[in-house]
Amino acid sequence: MSLDIHTGVLTAVVITIVILIISLWGGIRAIRQARRLPFFRMRRRQMVRGWRLLFWSFFLIILALVLFYQAEPIIYQFFPPTATQTVTPTITITPTISLTPTISLTPTITQTPSVTDTPTITPTPHVPLAIELQFESTVTPNPNAVFSDLVFTNGLDEDYRPLNPGILFLNPVGHMYALFSYDNMEPGSQWTAIWYRGKNLVHYESLPWDGGSGGLGFTDWNPRPEEWLEGEYEVQIFIGELWKVSGRFLVEGEPPTPEPTETRTPTTTSTSTPTSTRTPWPSATPIPTRTPRPTRTPTRIPTRTLTRTPYISPTPTRTRTPWPTLTRTPVTPSITPWPTRTRTPTP
Repeated sequence: MSLDIHTGVLTAVVITIVILIISLWGGIRAIRQARRLPFFRMRRRQMVRGWRLLFWSFFLIILALVLFYQAEPIIYQFFPPTATQTVTPTITITPTISLTPTISLTPTITQTPSVTDTPTITPTPHVPLAIELQFESTVTPNPNAVFSDLVFTNGLDEDYRPLNPGILFLNPVGHMYALFSYDNMEPGSQWTAIWYRGKNLVHYESLPWDGGSGGLGFTDWNPRPEEWLEGEYEVQIFIGELWKVSGRFLVEGEPPTPEPTETRTPTTTSTSTPTSTRTPWPSATPIPTRTPRPTRTPTRIPTRTLTRTPYISPTPTRTRTPWPTLTRTPVTPSITPWPTRTRTPTP
C-alpha cells in the first residue's frame, strides 16, 4: 500500500493518540489500585508505575501536536512535493434545436469546371524486398512504438541537439542527420531507415535496435560531396515491416566538382632474363679405408737370475745380468730354473 506524505503524517498522529489514551488510562488505573494495597512496598511500586504512565501520556500529547503541526512542513523541506496532474472535466455542449427556414431560396446555376482534378492515391511506404531479405533480428517489434516528427540538421552538439535544423539546405551539405524521439521500443527488434531522392533509393540502414525503450535517436548519411544532387529527399522509418514516420527536406545548389585524382600510367620495361646454367655435381671421391693399427703383443720381462758362488773370500761377488731390449717381435722368454742350493764347504 503506497501512501503520500500527508496521509502518512495523519496515520502517525492517530496512532500516537491511541497510545496516549491507553497510557493515560493505565496510569490512572495503577494509581487507584495502589491506594487499596495494604503493603507499603507494593503500594509504592504501583504508584511509581502509574505516575510513569502518566508522564509518558504527557510526552505523547506533545508528540502528537508536533506531528500534526510541524512534521509535514519539515518533511517537505527534504522531499519537495511534485505537482499532481488534475483531470479537468470537458464540457459537453448540448446541441440546440435548429430552426427550419420557411423561405426556400431558388438555387442559382453553378458553373461546372471543364477539367476535374482527380486526387491521386498516396501509397503507404513499404520496405523494399532487397532490404527485407537482410533482416537479422528475430524479436517481434512492438506495434505500439511511437516516433516523433523528423528534424533534419547537418550538425549536432555534444548533447546530440541539432545546431541548424531546417528543411532547406544549400550545397555543400555535408553530414546530414534526421533526429527523432521514440517510446515503447522493444530492444533487439529490427528497425530500418531508408533515404530517397525523389523515387531513387540513395541510402539505407537496417539493424537490430540497440537503444532503450524510450529516448532520442537519429539516422544519418554522410556521402561524398558530389553525391548531394539537387532535389527533394525523403527519409522513412520502419519497425520491422511497419512504417512509422517520414520526413522531407530540400537540397539546392550545384554539388561541388570532385577534384581530379592523378593516375599513373605504368610503363613496360623489357628486361633480359638470365638463363641459369646448371653446374654438374663433382664426382664422389671414395673415402679411404682406415688402416688398422698393429696389435701390441705383450712381452714378458724375464726375471733376474741370482747366481750364488761358493764362499771363497769374505766379499762375495755378484754378477748382474743386463736387461733385455724391447722388440716389437714376439719373444718367447726362457724361464731359467732356480739354481740348486749348494752347501758351502767350511775352510
